[in-house]
Amino acid sequence: MEGESVRSRGHRVKRGGVVARSKSSGRWLREHFQDPYVQRAAKEGYRSRASYKLLEIQEKDRILHRGMRVLDLGAAPGGWTQVAAACLGPQGRIVAVDRLPMDPVASATVICGDINDPGVIAQCQETLGGGVDLILSDMAPNMSGIASVDQARAMALCELALDLAQDWLLPGGALLMKVFMGAGAEDLRRQIKNSFKKIVVRKPEASRARSTEQYWLAMEFKPDPLREEELDSSSAAD
Repeated sequence: MEGESVRSRGHRVKRGGVVARSKSSGRWLREHFQDPYVQRAAKEGYRSRASYKLLEIQEKDRILHRGMRVLDLGAAPGGWTQVAAACLGPQGRIVAVDRLPMDPVASATVICGDINDPGVIAQCQETLGGGVDLILSDMAPNMSGIASVDQARAMALCELALDLAQDWLLPGGALLMKVFMGAGAEDLRRQIKNSFKKIVVRKPEASRARSTEQYWLAMEFKPDPLREEELDSSSAAD
């Protein structure tokens, strides 16, 4: 799931089954709809304020190019997919995956399902062929309110994105993912350094100041020799 969503906020249930928003939920909703990036997204046709995070990173780091193959994880509602698809051109390919339903995006293949599902993986492979140039991950867990639990779930999603990068990225490829700073982050950094030559940390202006989220851009992927042979064979067959 990309960024924050109104439906991710809990409600409390009164006696008699009447659903009411909590005070904290009401405050969040007011802040959300008064947010300048939310308002700007509505005016400019983007599906979420998260679009501006990727736009800023793209302006600084130029990670998206015409003709690339891109896998977008946690894509719903599609803000990152919109930005990426516009940069890839007609020869590019992008697959957007999320457990949540997502409306179609022009020039993108949208898959509703779990990226761990073999059927979803097969659909991705059918569209993307022999590996990808870039993996985007704005995945975030459903928050429980228990900090240690939420952090562990967030790090598990980061590790999933890294595992997929090690399996799918072409040599020299890149991984951009959301990381919540806290327990496990430094260990994740060490793992990334084993597979990539460079890591850049970004905190886009559209990222709320109070959030512990950062965006880590890992560049110049170094597959192990056996995996590189598999990718070369797959690309030749594509």
